Amino acid sequence: MITDELQDLADPKKAKQLSRYFKTGRGEYGEGDVFLGLRVPDIRKIAKGYTSLSLGELEKLLGNEIHEYRLAALLILVEKFKRADEKERKRIYEFYLKNTDGIDNWDLVDLSAHEIVGRYLLDKKPDALYRLARSGNMWERRIAVLATYTFIRNNRFDENLKIAKMLLYDEQDLIHKAVGWMLREIGKRNQDAEERFLRRYYKKMPRTMLRYAIEKFDGKKRKYYMS
Repeated sequence: MITDELQDLADPKKAKQLSRYFKTGRGEYGEGDVFLGLRVPDIRKIAKGYTSLSLGELEKLLGNEIHEYRLAALLILVEKFKRADEKERKRIYEFYLKNTDGIDNWDLVDLSAHEIVGRYLLDKKPDALYRLARSGNMWERRIAVLATYTFIRNNRFDENLKIAKMLLYDEQDLIHKAVGWMLREIGKRNQDAEERFLRRYYKKMPRTMLRYAIEKFDGKKRKYYMS
């Protein structure tokens, strides 16, 4: 069983480190999350051996309190999606969005949202992204932002820029970081496109969002936007 293989690699010392890193204390964003202490490459290696698991079995993993179980389920979903036909991709996409309660930490979002939500919506109307961006669930809003990574990689920036505008006043630091990161990714491909957005909104942006967005700019330009 996949859970047995994951348990066999448990590292209590690493688990404590991860619990602190992913903010599992009372009132923190990862409150209640439980770690075994596994490395992502090890989880990924194990997950590749279980791509035949059904969506029902993956739903049980996603509902488990152990972080690595949920991450393994998502990595399996990503692999299944890559190999699936269009009908099965739709099922996986819909399953993913129905189980966002289990996608409740930033690494879980960041390793899966663009691979499933982004890839599925790339040739479709992106309205679902805007619904997610308006969600009261912070992780669903982060899914909306990270899903656009696939669009950005295909030199499509409008979807991300619309979501970035929607989230300018978001209260969560993890959303600020995600939006700034994706703006930076746009800038790597088309700095003019990023700067057109920045010139209009940089004075309104949270400082963390702005710092992430301009991280790759030269010193003079960073100073201009931060002043």
